[in-house]
Amino acid sequence: MPKLVQWMFPQRVWAFHASEKEVYLTFDDGPIPEITPWVLDELKKNNAKATFFCIGDNIQKYPEIFKRILSEGHSVGNHTFNHLNGWKTSTSAYLENVIKAENSMRKNSELRIQNSELFFRPPYGKITSKQAKILLKKGFKIIMWNVLSYDYDANVSEEKCLQNVLKNMKSGSIIVFHDSKKAEKNLRYVLPKVLEFAKNNDCKLLSI
Repeated sequence: MPKLVQWMFPQRVWAFHASEKEVYLTFDDGPIPEITPWVLDELKKNNAKATFFCIGDNIQKYPEIFKRILSEGHSVGNHTFNHLNGWKTSTSAYLENVIKAENSMRKNSELRIQNSELFFRPPYGKITSKQAKILLKKGFKIIMWNVLSYDYDANVSEEKCLQNVLKNMKSGSIIVFHDSKKAEKNLRYVLPKVLEFAKNNDCKLLSI
């Protein structure tokens, strides 16, 4: 993510300051049965934690997977109910969709109700300043990223996807993957290798 963009929107979280080797894996667009359980299995095998930015409609369809994410010690964030593009959606409709997703999260876990921090990531990274300002006032932390894997892009090879992560990852990085059908081919290749790289380099993989 260009430094200029990060500078223009300082209230959004792009990365963390880390004194040790610490990296934050995030997964957008789930949960779905085709890929999210596999992601959880891989994380568990490597004693890694992550943050899942969930679509409300998917939580409603697959509540048990959502509950598993939380029960295994990962954190969750709101990714709207219908994966809306904020630039193409009115502020009122966008906020209504975010709250609908939040209600779905709360309905499916007492842990979510106890969680005082509300994380939000705008689908496509696209949100208007007005939408963001209102969400910040409502107590949401807007979590962006500084490393994008492009796992969802069919034109990006498995190896290129891997290098997108390894060449740009540094302490405090927030890395974006997707537990989605579109990203499955690249993700199944890349995630185990990133987890192995982190283990071999004494890098902690943490949830936000």
